[in-house]
Formats: sequence, C-alpha cells, structure tokens
Amino acid sequence: MGIKDKTFSSCAQIMILALLACRCSAVKSGPLYCAASSASPSTPVSVHSLRPADVSVISALVLSDVERSDEIRALNMLSEIMFTFNPDVSTVLPEQRSLIDKAEYIMESLSPAQWKLLLLFIPVDELSVCTDQDFSATIDATVNRVEQTLDSLHKKLKLTLVHVVVWSGLSRERVCQFNCEEGYDENRRRLDTIVLMASLQESISALLERRGWFSDREDFSVLLQSSPVHTDLSNSMKASMSDSSRDISMLTLQLWNNLLQPMTDKTEMDGRGIFTIPCPSEEKPFLRTQKNSYSPEFSISQTEDHSPLLNNVMGSELTCEDRSPSPSIPTSVHALRPADIKVVAAMGDSLTAANGVGAAQNNLLGVLTQYRGLSWSIGGDENLTTITTLPNILREFNPSLTGYSLGKGSENSERSFLNQAVPGAKSDDMVTQAHAVIKRMKDDKGIDFQNDWKIITVFIGGNDMCAHCSDTRYYSPDNIVKYIREGLDILHNEVPRALVNLVEVLDLMPLRRLHQDPTLGCPTWLVNMLCRCVLKPKDESHEFQKLQEFNQAYQRGMSELVESGRYDTHDNFTVVIQPFFRNVFLPVLEDGRPDRSYFSPDCFHLSQKAHTHMARALWNNLMEPLGNKTNSEDFNPAVPLKCPEKLSPYLRTYHNSNYTYNTPPPTPPPTTNWGSDFTCVDTASSDTVPTSVHRLRPGDIKVVASLGDSLTAGLGAKAENLLELLDEERGVAWSIGGDETLETVTTLPNILKKFNPDVFGFSKGKSKRPNGLNMAVTGAKASNIPEQVRDLITTLKDSTEVDFEKDWKLVTLFIGGNDLCQYCHDRASLSPSKYISHIRDSLDVLYNEVPRVLVNFVGILEIEDLRMIKRDTLGCSLLQENICPCFLEPRENSPEINEMKKVNRDLQMETERLVYGGRYDGRQDFAVVLQPFFENSAVAMVEDGTPDLTFFSVDCFHFSERGQAEMAIALWNNMLEPVGSKQNYNNFTYDRSKIQCPTKEQPFIFTIINSVSDVLTTAVPTTVAPGTPLPADCSSDSIPAWAAAVLAVGGLIIGWIVTWIIFYYRERKNRKKNQSTEMNGTKF
Repeated sequence: MGIKDKTFSSCAQIMILALLACRCSAVKSGPLYCAASSASPSTPVSVHSLRPADVSVISALVLSDVERSDEIRALNMLSEIMFTFNPDVSTVLPEQRSLIDKAEYIMESLSPAQWKLLLLFIPVDELSVCTDQDFSATIDATVNRVEQTLDSLHKKLKLTLVHVVVWSGLSRERVCQFNCEEGYDENRRRLDTIVLMASLQESISALLERRGWFSDREDFSVLLQSSPVHTDLSNSMKASMSDSSRDISMLTLQLWNNLLQPMTDKTEMDGRGIFTIPCPSEEKPFLRTQKNSYSPEFSISQTEDHSPLLNNVMGSELTCEDRSPSPSIPTSVHALRPADIKVVAAMGDSLTAANGVGAAQNNLLGVLTQYRGLSWSIGGDENLTTITTLPNILREFNPSLTGYSLGKGSENSERSFLNQAVPGAKSDDMVTQAHAVIKRMKDDKGIDFQNDWKIITVFIGGNDMCAHCSDTRYYSPDNIVKYIREGLDILHNEVPRALVNLVEVLDLMPLRRLHQDPTLGCPTWLVNMLCRCVLKPKDESHEFQKLQEFNQAYQRGMSELVESGRYDTHDNFTVVIQPFFRNVFLPVLEDGRPDRSYFSPDCFHLSQKAHTHMARALWNNLMEPLGNKTNSEDFNPAVPLKCPEKLSPYLRTYHNSNYTYNTPPPTPPPTTNWGSDFTCVDTASSDTVPTSVHRLRPGDIKVVASLGDSLTAGLGAKAENLLELLDEERGVAWSIGGDETLETVTTLPNILKKFNPDVFGFSKGKSKRPNGLNMAVTGAKASNIPEQVRDLITTLKDSTEVDFEKDWKLVTLFIGGNDLCQYCHDRASLSPSKYISHIRDSLDVLYNEVPRVLVNFVGILEIEDLRMIKRDTLGCSLLQENICPCFLEPRENSPEINEMKKVNRDLQMETERLVYGGRYDGRQDFAVVLQPFFENSAVAMVEDGTPDLTFFSVDCFHFSERGQAEMAIALWNNMLEPVGSKQNYNNFTYDRSKIQCPTKEQPFIFTIINSVSDVLTTAVPTTVAPGTPLPADCSSDSIPAWAAAVLAVGGLIIGWIVTWIIFYYRERKNRKKNQSTEMNGTKF
C-alpha cells in the first residue's frame, strides 16, 4: 500500500458530498458533529497546545510484521473526523513491510515543517494468551519493541504527537495460536485477553512514566491512550461485513474520544440508543498529552495502596464441641451431619475458579491465575487456622474429606480435582460442568460413588448478568433458570447421596459504586469490557431499572426452581438455596469510600479477604434452617462460624427445618381473549397538524392501511379445523384489524384508537377484499405489492372519509414469506435482488404519489424455526410442507437448508440497505422505518421444551389470533423505539401489560431522523413535494459512513456560508499551485 493523493479541487466537492450524504448515508448511530473549532492563531510551538485543526498530517504504525487492515480502516475513518477540523489534513499510510522498515518509511515521508499526529497501534490479538505461556515474558518483549520504536521516532521526528494505542482490533484468528491446552474455551479466551490487554496497558504506562513521556522537547510527546481500544466479538454474527464496518466505526469513536483532553461527557449511548460524542471545548481545546491532561482517573498504576489488608491471616476459629459423625452412615439427606460428608465438589465461574484471589493489588496480571486452593467453596490449601474455605471447615469435622482443589491451575489440572468451575462460564455451561464433576467422581478410586455423602456447591449467573443487555432474550431469567435446571437435573438423576448448595447469584449493584469513585484507581475501562451491562447504565435510568429487575429475577427464578420440590423426589438427594448473596453491602473504609482490599487488582473479581467472608457465610447458611437463613452479606469480620444445633445437628434442609415450600400459584383460568391492557396517560395529538413525519404522534394518525399476504389477511387466525383454515379473519389481523376493542382484540388499529377514536381504514370481520384499507392478498409475493399499492392509492383517493392531501397515513408493509418458501422452485424470479426491486418499485410509487405517509416496513421473519413446529394432525403433517417446501423439505445441515438460511439473511440485509440507504429521505412528510422485531424471533416454548402451538393455526404455519396479537404488540413497541435500538426479536409470551407508551421526552413515532440527535430533530430535511424524482441508488460503499454523517449535518447547518467557502478554497488552491510538496496524502 503506497501513499495516495485524493485532494478536493474545490469546496464545491464538499457540497456534493454533503448532498450525497443526505441521500446515501446508512449510518444508524448519531453523527459526529462539533461546532466550528478553529486552528491556533499561529502555529503552536508546543505539542501540549496542539488543537485538532493544527494537525496537517495523520499517520500510523502497527507493531506487527504481518499485513493488517483493521488499523488502516480505523485511521481512514479518524482522518474523516480530522478533516472536519482541517480540510487540508493528509493521511500517510505505510507500506506493508517489517516494523523497522515501516518506521523508517514513515519518518522519511512526514514533513518536518508540519504538525503530525502519529498513532502507534499495539495489536493484542497477535499475543498468545494461553495459560501455558509466560505472560510476563510476552509483555516484556512487547514493551521493549515499543520503547525501541519510540526512541527512533523521538530521534528523527519534530512537531509530532504520538498516541500509543493498545488495540484489540477485530481479528480473533491469531489469539491463542500457540500450543494451547486442550479445552481452552471462548469464555476463558475472552477473560484472559482482557486481562492481558490491561496488563500491557499498565506496563506501557510504566514505561512512558519512566521515560518522561519522551517530552524533553516542546515539539514532541508520547501519550498512552487512557484505555485500550476494543470491541466485543463474542457474537459470531459480527463476522459479516456490515457489522465489521460498524465495529470499526465504534473503535474509531474510542480513538477519537481518547485523543481529546479528558472531559466528563464521554462517548456513550443514552437510554434511547443515541450516541453523544465529545468535542473540543473552549476550556479543553487541545489534543491530549500527559502534561495538559493528567488525572488519576485516567491512570491504572497505583502509587499507593488505598486499602491495605488489615489482617494477612485469613483463618477462622471454630468453637463447635460436637464434631462427631452420625452413629451409622445416614440413609437420608435430611439426617446428614457435617462429619458425614466425605466428598466436596463445585461448579461455577471465575469466582469459584478463584481468579486473582491471591494476587497482589498492584499485579493486574495475577487476575489470570486461578488460585483454586483458596476458593471459598472448594479450596483446600493449608487449614482453617490460616485459610477459610468450606472444605477447611468440613475437615475440622472429617479430616478424611476429599474432592477439594489445591494450589493453582485450570479445571483440567489434577490438583483442581472436583473444582470444575471455568472462568467466564455462564449458566449454559452447567450441563458440561455437571458431566465433568460426575466423571471425575466415578474415575477416582478414593471415592465410593454410590455410598459416600457429597456436598456440591453451584454458583453461577454473574457473567449472564454482565452480558444480559447484549441479548435480553438469550439471557432472560427464564432461560438462565432453564440452563441451571438442566445441570441440576443431571446431578439429581445421576449422583446418589448428595446435598447441592445452589447459591443465589450475587447482588451486583454495589459493584457500580466501586467504579464511581476515581480516587480508588480502579481500571474501570477494563471492568466495562468484562461487565458492560452492569456498569454502563446511568443511575435511575430505564436501563438501570432493567438491570435491577434482571438481577432480582435471576435470584427469584433460582429460588422458585428449588421451591418447586423438583429435587426432593427421594431421600438421598436435595437442593438447598443458600441466599446470603441476595443483598450485598459494599464494605467501606473509615472515610466512607469502598474498601478495595476485598477485591482483586481488577476491582471485579474478589480477593482472599472476600473469599474468607463468603466461606463463612456459606457455612452459616448451611447451619441455618430454611425460612430463617441470612440473605445478606455485609462483610462484617466479627461474624463467627456457627455450630450445628444440639437438637438438630444436621445440615439444614426443607425437611429437617420443618419448612413447607411455597406452593405455586393456582393455575389461571383459561384465557377467553387475547386483548391487552392500556396504561398510557398522554394520548393527545399534536396541538396543530404536524407538517413533518418526524414530529408525528400516534394521535395524529388518521388513516391506517396494510399491504401483504395471508398473514396480514388473517388467514386461519380463528380456525379450529381444516374447513375454517381458508377463512380470512381480517378483523383480528395484527397490523390492520379493528374488531371490538383493545381489551379483547389486540391489533395496531385498536391501539391507535386509544389515541384517535376516529382512525379510519381498519378491516373488520371475516371477508375477502375489499375490507377497509387491508390490501393484503393470500398467497401474495413481493411481485404483487406494486399492484396492491396502486389499489391502495385508488381507494384512498376515492374515499370520502379520507382527506388525501392532509390526513396522516400509516401504511404497514409485510411481505416475503411466500418468496422464501417457494424460492427453490424459481430462484431467478424470487431472488433477493428481484424481491428488493419489487419493494423499491412499490415504495417509489408511495413516495412519488402519496402525501403525508409513514411506512412501517416489517422485516421478513427468520423462517428456520418453522421446522420445529410439529403436530400429529393432518393439517400440520400435510399442509405445512406444501405451503413452505423450500424450508421444510431439506434435511438438517444439508446444502439446501444452508442455502435457504443464507437467502433469508440476504433478504433481511438487502431490506435494511434499501430502507436506510437514504432513497426516501428527501421529503419532510414521508418516511420508511424498518421494524425489525421478526429478525431474530424464536418460537415460544412450553414447560417441556416443545413449541407452544397455541400461537399457530391448524396448519402449523399461519398465526392464530394469539400469534396475531403478539405481532401487533411487537410492531407497536418497535414504533416507539429509536432506530438503532429497536428490539429485533419477539419472545411470544402472553402478557396483557406489554404495550409501551410514548414518553414526554419523545412523544413521537421514531424515524431515523428523530432517532439520531436533537440537532436533527430540529434540522428536518427540506420539504420535497410528491412527484419529485427519486435520487439514484447509492452503493453501500460509495461514501464512507463517517463522511456521510458528518458532511450531511455540516451541509445543513452551514449552508449560508457555502458561497464564501467556495471562493476561499478556490483562491487558496490557486496560491498553492506553484508550491512543491514533500509528500502526497489521502484527503477527504
């Protein structure tokens, strides 16, 4: 890759780009827009007073000897941002050579007379993160390479600011490429990579501090960006190019944020999914250096230990006099004494694997070490006088206890024994861990598997909480409990003579406080990578409320699972909830600040001090009867170890506690309708009829209409037999039906009636077309939609109930199921390109001919799950496969089914490109919004894990009235969610209270414009009358996404200055014609 020159000839090109940006931008997140930030009055003499507009050249070096592209893509995007401050900025890209050659090339290319910004990328993904590697040696070698490179740059470059970037990039192929132990899984890879990244950040910070940030001259300085630049690629779907581009954009945002002087308003997403991006301010106008930006909040290294351990002895005193076992081996788990326990085992995550428990507080790399011998529930190092763990307590009763873990190592180590916890594990790993524990028990000759009494402690759910916001369906409380249930079921069915401690997931809210106090010096950015969903929400926000609800729902679900009595079917097995972590109170110092000594160096995992308290709390819970167990943990060191009661010297269970499980609530009466409750208070329309679709309230809608196929026609929605299957129940159709009221029939029009009782166009009863403005035709494909649009326009114009020019119209379009189901029979005419062509033609007609329209375009559903719908009836066995042969006939994992899945995804992606490609953004009174709730929808399941067939009609293909109601709710809720943060799945669970309400802050139906920012909600596109020719289609990569967003906003705001700018740049260019330049660069 050489150096290229793409200089704009005049500012007229800027305006062309701005115009194209309005048409072609596919950016969903908020644009970068900063008020005009001028260069310094004169060329700065100090690197510490360098503004973005002063930078003439931007370049990068990558600490790698292999070809890489992610860093170059990020540099190009960053150049686009810098261009908004200095249109003359150049980008110099190095050739793909060795690091030394690249450094020499950069130094020879950069002009000595211009201020330069140089990024030195350190890609972590090229470092091995396997546990059998020497982490310290790897980091030391990397730091030495950084120092050598910086020495060369410092020697040969002037007028340069270097930012060192610890960078995760997007690649995962090179991580752990060397000799990894067998079983090194994704969860551990992620944890190890994050900690390695943090340790590298810390080590380079120490290097720069030792070298004085290479700032012995005023024209050169080096700064380590305040946190690594990273993205989480745990979702394999992000391998697609569109997601890759968005990830690079997000990484670029982090780069930009770290370039600026620190400020309180950092890059983040608010509750509506809208990005707010910091800009240079009058108080802090400079690019960040150590001298102009030092703050302890932005440093990992600790100069002092704010929370020294007060007591290095972590032992406990046990005062119990009676430590004898039962006179004979008990046959009932309810008569089990502590001394009867012969075997201990544990399942869980890094808190049970004991990551970082024994690490010194200044040794971040120590978090990677699994101190299993110190683990609260399963460790067996030393004895109770020095180390408090559950096994060490039990060994005071039975010195022959076995199963505990010793020393350090992974779950595969022999010394880990029955500690099968895996760092990073989630609840869906419980089945695997249960099998591993059972195998090790059976394989050990020292364990009598059938006769020895066992205690197995299960503690899981923290990592699920940390990830819940990334996929609220997958990490739903119901799913988490299901996974835990599957693991416990295996233990229940296969392990005799066992008492299982199910420790409730801990209350994670106090963790937030630890990271809200910068004086503690916690690496908060690191914990944001480990547990973003817990730290990210703002206090009192909707997201924070959801976080609390999820945390409590996890705890409640675990308790209800045990209270069901599922694991009390025989006397030699039980599960007991141990609730001491239900309410956690953060330990504090005398000055009121959180006591960091209870945490490992990352301020996320727990230290040995905390493990000591956890072991005591677990033991005391074991001694306490059900109904009277301690359900809080305040880390009070004065809490003693309890002893078995004389009258009941047993480990407490529901039976020996005289405890009665809470009986489940009575089965609700059969549902007689699928209506919904309505709780919205503000249902008023706008004070005056809005002229902009981006200011449209639900009450402003006067007309509803729908386009589609049999699902919108309501085919078979009320059918109870094959004869009724052909009935089109249009009155209950999800997007257009108007039968009865919302209280008994849930449809979009019935919801809108609550805002405007006079809404017109809904269909009623059971009949074919015409029926209101429901234009759907059973069996329709995308090719039929243009005709439906023509019929709709004719009907609208002919109707005496509709003011065609002035009434606001809501049109819902849902089509594509039949295209997919028949694709394999006619690939040419049913291809994704043909599908999009028909949809584009249809939307073009609406755009050109119909005023005041908001189009709900519902994305095509993921049809694969339809293969799960089975019922032993004639309708399901014969009709279903005839209706959708291309998805239902191929065998699992066959090339045919894989082809269909790809076509399904292609239709979804092409739809998104069409809707958000800018083609329909030219009119103020017209918008198309993609409602994506069907994109990842899953079939609802009943208790036994089979599909809930009540959502489907008798053919196991079309939706029943219940399914139609769920679609209506999902569509309505999508309308009230901002573009970019819309729920892209539907879990099909019945609840009368799921309907969302508009808020005072955002009372409008969301469009891409009013979803982006407050700037754009006021700067609405210029009105274009219907009939104005549409812009030509824009390719997805015609204009960089950043340039589109930035220039679009810039063009809108500074339009009246354009003429002056054109002449200014033309004159400036003429002055430069005769000047020679020392290099060429890429300009945007």
